[in-house]
Amino acid sequence: MKHYFIGGGIGALAGAAFLIRDANVDGADITLFEKHPTVFGGALDGSRLPDGSYSLRGGRMLTTDHYECTWDLLSTIPSNDDPDKTVLEQTVAFNKRNVSHSQARLVDRNLHKVDVSHMGFSAHDRLELVQLMGASEESLGDSPITDWLSPPFFETNFWLMWQTTFAFQPWHSAVELKRYLHRFLNEFPRIDTLGGVKRTVYNQYDAIVAPLERWLRERGVRFVGDTVVTDMDIVTEHGEHRVTGLTLLQDGRREVLSLGERDQVFFQNGSMTDATSLGTMDAPPPRLTKADSQGWALWEKIAEGRPEFGNPAAFNTAIQRSLWESFTVTCRNPRFFDAMQAFTGNRAGTGGLVTFKDSRWLMSVVLYHQPHFLDQPEGWSVFWGYALHPDRVGDFVAKPMSECGGREILEELCGHLGLGAEVFEDATCVPCRLPYITSMFMPRKKGDRPVPVPVNSKNLAFISQFVEVADDVVFTVEYSVRAAQTAVYQLMGVDRPIPAVTRHDHAPSVLLHTIGKAIA
Repeated sequence: MKHYFIGGGIGALAGAAFLIRDANVDGADITLFEKHPTVFGGALDGSRLPDGSYSLRGGRMLTTDHYECTWDLLSTIPSNDDPDKTVLEQTVAFNKRNVSHSQARLVDRNLHKVDVSHMGFSAHDRLELVQLMGASEESLGDSPITDWLSPPFFETNFWLMWQTTFAFQPWHSAVELKRYLHRFLNEFPRIDTLGGVKRTVYNQYDAIVAPLERWLRERGVRFVGDTVVTDMDIVTEHGEHRVTGLTLLQDGRREVLSLGERDQVFFQNGSMTDATSLGTMDAPPPRLTKADSQGWALWEKIAEGRPEFGNPAAFNTAIQRSLWESFTVTCRNPRFFDAMQAFTGNRAGTGGLVTFKDSRWLMSVVLYHQPHFLDQPEGWSVFWGYALHPDRVGDFVAKPMSECGGREILEELCGHLGLGAEVFEDATCVPCRLPYITSMFMPRKKGDRPVPVPVNSKNLAFISQFVEVADDVVFTVEYSVRAAQTAVYQLMGVDRPIPAVTRHDHAPSVLLHTIGKAIA
């Protein structure tokens, strides 16, 4: 029996690990196909560019109160720089030393740190929020959030903090917001301080992906880069689908890989980081789409005529509603970090997101604990930021962020902080355009996302942010890992329970604290 993963993201890495750990599969019988030549891990990336500066497409927030499947996995993976500890043990110890407690979550145009101890709700806001949380997913359907919450709600402190913490937009799925509110209800009373947020010691590639990849390679798993799977041969007999072959494109050459009767395929359908592009200090990122990347083509092809394989068009046809832009700044002197730490009152690594609430771009930045990369030179610092409205004209730069190079983004940031350009002397800012980054949040109907193993599939499973996993929420590492664990256990008949979604929304103490925060 051979096992093939199409895509090399965290879901594929996790799935391979579960096959070895829990299904007793020989690593040599597992192959990961990835279109990038050498980089695996998908959205959990972190790299050093040829000019020496660093780039991160995103920065994942974690929590030890949730992420049940992720911690289950990482409790068995040794960390790279401290092999005597697992990734979980290293992460827990790190967060005990670096406790999140933001003192500058929202900053206004006058450089005032907004008092966010209250949520800013009216009685009407509270009523609408309760109605949304109590509505069934069937009644919510594919409606957007704006169908359930009135315009004043989107001006509250709560919305500004929740939106920028999780990257929601008002036009996104009401179902997904409802799921988030239930899944993270215990974070509601501390959304102003981000007290529940946990981070890894380094960026998530160095801290999670690299140790996991090393563990898999040591067990013989084959990592095949620079390979695109362009088609699947699927035979349907007696109403059941079986993949019999994969068409591979490698170095411009096409070949068909024939599958045996018992072989299995795990497909990462869709990608929130598809068609991303990087800019430079003086040039904006190119405007790419799925036509350039072909990243959605295989899912679109196999889903045609097979509704049980989902509906990719629900997620990939409205870039302006799934787009935002991030940026990574490499500082070669301490001036900016010194200024930010003095302004916020937070040591780097303890403050979380700082959002400029009046910014037309709706810009936020976060200062990580340093070093953020294993190979980071001494005296250098790296931070990350993003903007939810990159196609709006800036407040200090008279053009949209999407048309700006890194130098202009730093100018805009300096304007919001009242800082001189000298704080970024010798700094490098790398902008990154992400056209499908919140595509998982797009309004959807039941069936638009396939379940990990469709009922009529004999050997094909779906493991991505675009599958249906009950009660859990997309745009998290946990969702990919849980989908992979579900798929592996189901196809392989693993007799081991999958860690349950912790229902903090059923805990009396959480409900009491949430009510208290909502009426403050």
